[in-house]
Amino acid sequence: MDKVERLISIIMILLKKDVVTAKEFAQLFNVSKRTILRDMETLSLSNIPIYSISGINGGYCMMDEYKVDKRLLSNTDLENILTALGGLESILISKEVEVTIKKIEAMVNPLSPKSSIHLSFYEWEGRSEILQTLKICQESILKRRLVSFDYIDKNGTTTKRIVEPYLLHFSETSWYLKGFCLHRQEYRTFKLSRIDHYQMDENTFNPRDYSLEQEHEASYQPQQLVAIKAFISPSIKDQFIERYGRKSIENYSSDYFLATIHVPQNRIGFQFLASLGTNIKVLEPETFVEEFRIFLIRMVEKYS
Repeated sequence: MDKVERLISIIMILLKKDVVTAKEFAQLFNVSKRTILRDMETLSLSNIPIYSISGINGGYCMMDEYKVDKRLLSNTDLENILTALGGLESILISKEVEVTIKKIEAMVNPLSPKSSIHLSFYEWEGRSEILQTLKICQESILKRRLVSFDYIDKNGTTTKRIVEPYLLHFSETSWYLKGFCLHRQEYRTFKLSRIDHYQMDENTFNPRDYSLEQEHEASYQPQQLVAIKAFISPSIKDQFIERYGRKSIENYSSDYFLATIHVPQNRIGFQFLASLGTNIKVLEPETFVEEFRIFLIRMVEKYS
């Protein structure tokens, strides 16, 4: 175990226990008491609120103000927090989240049963590539610094933007930056995977009343959805249950279910249905079916 790991372990132990002697630490890490004393000096210089108690029952302690009051959280509460953080860690790939998890783990009773829930996310290769942009975004939000970048829209058009960053938002598989665009003079949402040459400027900004924008979003009416009926194969039944609920599906035959769902009658809706391949056949309304058919023909023409 190197010094950094040992220092982190000391903090975790002191978060969990009231008093630990230098001798106990030395035996645990198989180092000398002098090494432990140097470690304590290092932690104190790093503003970790550790203090020593002299006497027969003395040792090292962590200031109570630095600890989470265990009476406020049951062991089940802490396990639930760990479950949520475990999922968050796989999205963020962040050392900060890892350290937070270690702190919470230090407060959990080691004899308690393990959590019955486990969250995991597919490890997309691109997620690690976007990490650097994610870190700069977060830093610029905290420091209230303007950011500039090239933004590529869905049609491939690139525009240069200067933005007041306010919020990072994760939805399904993608990260988004919400902020005020100085070019468009309005709040905009930018998909991080469409951002190039992201830079944090030296110039700071005075935050606008972003709560007003959140109220606007809450009252925003989503795009018009159309109720469609379709035959779906049993192999995608679970996808429809997850997205639309069991009430959206009726038994029809041994080969198909009849699904009634709401989707937008545009490119976004057509792309979703096309992703289901031959496992779906849209039946009605006729205008939707016709537009969807034209969309599919154009797709096929790409390969003809």
